[in-house]
Amino acid sequence: MAGRYTDDVLAGDWRRRRVTPEVDAEIDLVVEDADSGFCGAVVGFESGAVVLADRHGRRRNFPLLPAAFLLDGRPVTLRRPARAAVPAARRRTASGSIAVDDVRARVAKASRIWVEGVHDAALVERIWGDDLRVEGVVVEQLDGIDALDTQVRDFAPGPGRRLGVLVDHLVTGSKESRIVARVASPHVLVTGHPYVDVWQAVRPVALGIPAWPVVPPGQPWKEGVCAALGVAEPADMWRHILSRVTSFADVETPLINAMERLIDFVTASAGDAED
Repeated sequence: MAGRYTDDVLAGDWRRRRVTPEVDAEIDLVVEDADSGFCGAVVGFESGAVVLADRHGRRRNFPLLPAAFLLDGRPVTLRRPARAAVPAARRRTASGSIAVDDVRARVAKASRIWVEGVHDAALVERIWGDDLRVEGVVVEQLDGIDALDTQVRDFAPGPGRRLGVLVDHLVTGSKESRIVARVASPHVLVTGHPYVDVWQAVRPVALGIPAWPVVPPGQPWKEGVCAALGVAEPADMWRHILSRVTSFADVETPLINAMERLIDFVTASAGDAED
């Protein structure tokens, strides 16, 4: 028997050899293509390839190669299920995008979205929180924007470190528009809505009122609103406002457009930024 086997079949540290797991590519499974970094949910198959769709609805086909995908950050080999998967009813997030179930929040990216204050941050979280966690984007609140140009300079934006800023009352001739004009960087996008305060970006119908009260010039806006609506404290009014917001349908279109632009900007790849 000597010489029958030229190699010792037990040689090497065989216990540490890793086997890439095979995973059924079920509809709505969220994976990342290991080569391109494209992340999306399985929506079907074409010509032997799996079709992935990202949060913007963009679709790409990828061959089912060994260890070609990442699931929760770990390499996997996707395989077509033995039987055709029946798509489940699509759940949507508060922002209106297709919900991605059973996926962990991504590690935070270097890019950020800044908002003016705590109320802005709470409203953004209520509507876009699910989307931002999937994308790995952190929202940070400022204490106003008077020093915005200095704060942007300290942030040191760059191709892989983009910055989006949401500003209240961003209209021609306003103090806010003059502050924003001092910020100039291809890696920074400042956008906003025309409302005096983010409260006003919530649709009156969601609160059961015909319109937001008109506050005379020179009077603090929030206090004026509370007085007109018979609410003693602004904090109580804000809790009521936030409790009535359940989806993007409860806020005005300018806020929706501004936030969608910011999310697209800070999640764009370097290649997209150069196009």
